[in-house]
Amino acid sequence: MGNVALKGIDSDTKAVPRSRAFTTRLEEIRLDDYVKSERDAALPRDRNEGRHPSQRILFVTPEIADFVKVGGLGDVSSALPRALAAHHDIRILMPAYREVRNSALNIRRVGRLPAHAGLPACELGEMTCADGMVIYVLLCPELYERDGGPYGTGPGGYGSGGWEDNDVRFARLSLAAAQIAAGQAGLDWRPQLLHLNDWSCGLAPAYLAWMGHKVPSVFTIHNLAYQGLFDRSRCAALGIPESAFHIEGVEYYGRLSFMKAGIVYASHVTTVSATYAREITTPEFGCGLDGLLRCKARQGRLSGIPNGIDDSWDPRTDAHLVQAFSANDWRGKRANADYVRHRFGLAPSAGPLFAMVSRMVHQKGVDLVIEAAPSIVQAGGQLVFIGSGERRVEAQLDRLAERYPGAVGTYIGFDEYEARCIYAGSDFLLMPSRFEPCGLSQMYAQRFGSLPIAHRTGGLADTIENGVTGFLFEGANLASFMQALQQAFSVYHSTELFYAMRRAAMTGRYHWRQSIAPYTQLYRRICNEADVEVQQAG
Repeated sequence: MGNVALKGIDSDTKAVPRSRAFTTRLEEIRLDDYVKSERDAALPRDRNEGRHPSQRILFVTPEIADFVKVGGLGDVSSALPRALAAHHDIRILMPAYREVRNSALNIRRVGRLPAHAGLPACELGEMTCADGMVIYVLLCPELYERDGGPYGTGPGGYGSGGWEDNDVRFARLSLAAAQIAAGQAGLDWRPQLLHLNDWSCGLAPAYLAWMGHKVPSVFTIHNLAYQGLFDRSRCAALGIPESAFHIEGVEYYGRLSFMKAGIVYASHVTTVSATYAREITTPEFGCGLDGLLRCKARQGRLSGIPNGIDDSWDPRTDAHLVQAFSANDWRGKRANADYVRHRFGLAPSAGPLFAMVSRMVHQKGVDLVIEAAPSIVQAGGQLVFIGSGERRVEAQLDRLAERYPGAVGTYIGFDEYEARCIYAGSDFLLMPSRFEPCGLSQMYAQRFGSLPIAHRTGGLADTIENGVTGFLFEGANLASFMQALQQAFSVYHSTELFYAMRRAAMTGRYHWRQSIAPYTQLYRRICNEADVEVQQAG
């Protein structure tokens, strides 16, 4: 720990800066008032009520929480299309993984997609969810029906654990999206626009361009660090023309980049927060693509639209919780805390309960939490961890729990029930991420009255109000993190202020309905631009 230590834990509220406006705002907030105002402000949910003409949109994703989820993209792919469905004819395309084939939903075969280069022909299935959402699934058993995750068998399916043929698997997904958009799938429905997500869908707008079809597309970057890089020798097998392998095409430092293809060929690039949209135009966060992204920004073709959470994240009605609660009744939150302590083998305690719900990887700053853990425990706090990731980090967490029995608990893996109970039972959520494009955990935690302690970066900077709905610190380093922890301890021991911050956090308006208007405006704009381009060409 060096010379860094928590100090002033027992100090009174004078240790915590409180402006008059800050105090007044916290004292006036009530959750029930927020819920009413949110409903009043929500866009109409009826498909035919007060809306502009809708677009036909194909939302393409490698994962969706309904069936298989690795990270936040799975949650986004489940929630965002449903939010948009009230205003657009939106359908989803994804691979037919084993989990999809084994689901209770009936799959009706509706089309066939021709082979191309080294990519096999596939059948196209259609499923209809209970809420009416239509999902097209790419039926290709040799590519998608395997034990393991969407990307492989390793943590999150990346790195050494990724499938060796991921280039073929996700080029096939991208090509399927392009073929459907080009009217080559035999469907009676054809999208006006493609909404593509992350590197695994990045070749779709490129295939459309190489096929000569002018179908507009939105390409959303959820995490620029994962780029889908492959050897240039794979281009021929994937049907990528040799003329496209150059600096203004798919070439990235001598390799083939699916991510770069999406950025280059899409009509518009979005990412999942305004701050991250700015950050990725800098060398620090641009992963070698910052120059290209600066060019997109200058052209007005890069923007940040934040993610959100859905109505299931309501502590008054969530069936996952041990006991429901509200901002005016903390008995249920205490019941969830008691459950979490029992479940993770922690001793009864009147001290704060810290939690980390995350992929256990370097990006998430787990090493900072491990370094800070002895001081947290010494100060009377407890920690619980849930998630999986790098084997080395998992082993460090297990050793930490062994070192501090009754004060530190770990669960290597993921369980939705346990995670929700942790959000509901914890006092603080730790998110010292080195970078965070958007983040959903801080929104879940805030809605359940757990105050996030986070590095000021990406979507964390956009969704946490420092000293009001959580704590932000500058610089992903131990000293800054420890200062934020000290402030959290001080607030915890100032009961009135702590509960006021909880109430403020629970009123956060980060709902998917807020994303409808900016996406609708973007869809309409690029569709209009495409129409003008076709007219001018004609």
